[in-house]
Amino acid sequence: MKLFLGMEDENSIDVLTIVAGQDKSGNKEGFERLDIHKSEIISIVGPTGSGKSRLLADIEWTAQKDTPTKRQILINGEFPDKKWRYSSNNKLVAQLSQNMNFVMDLSVKEFLELHAQSRMIENIDETVEEIISAANKLAGEQFDLTTAITALSGGQSRALMIADTAILSSSPIVLIDEIENAGIDRKKALELLVSSDKIVLMATHDPTLALIADKRIIIKNGGISKIITTSAEEKKILKKLDEMDDVIQKMRSDLRKGEILRNEF
Repeated sequence: MKLFLGMEDENSIDVLTIVAGQDKSGNKEGFERLDIHKSEIISIVGPTGSGKSRLLADIEWTAQKDTPTKRQILINGEFPDKKWRYSSNNKLVAQLSQNMNFVMDLSVKEFLELHAQSRMIENIDETVEEIISAANKLAGEQFDLTTAITALSGGQSRALMIADTAILSSSPIVLIDEIENAGIDRKKALELLVSSDKIVLMATHDPTLALIADKRIIIKNGGISKIITTSAEEKKILKKLDEMDDVIQKMRSDLRKGEILRNEF
């Protein structure tokens, strides 16, 4: 049945390649070719409206110079199989937006079981337990399998979907939009996705997250202006940013508990 539905070999992407196209003015993009390997994190940086969504769309639809940017997408160095563009069972990109709103009247357990059944998972109970455990490591407030999905907070919803995507989703590429606003442990979320051999593309305005990435794509005027590999010097800066972030996160937690803040800088 899995073979009939086209669900075999669904995570067989080792390298995703973006071949340069053009920006909104018709100028050639500022790079030739970008190879992205599984378990890599790529941050996408640029002003609102600069073209981050267009980049995602080109990847999702495996563009072949047939979109406004004239970019070309290769899979494992070759022209992509049409399944990535047309198959309902093989989605190249899983998107995690800032707002996760559920409308179904289901418990968390029922929701996860439905997804597991649709993926034809054999050990459904174990998979469901694995997802809820992973989600609760990301969420600020714990929840359980009996919780209605419509009763989840924004952070809990995002934590659930990140865990679900990492463990159950067939999509080899994950795009996360501004994870800094998700109300979850963002570093653990990235670690979870990378450990699942996903390629992670992360649109962010947060310098800490931008520097966690292996490379960052700079978007301007609808095109990729340049690609920067995170340097050793930037990794040193990241260590300082992490220390500052730990202090801020602790203060945020203390405020929520009603405690009096003290100067920790």
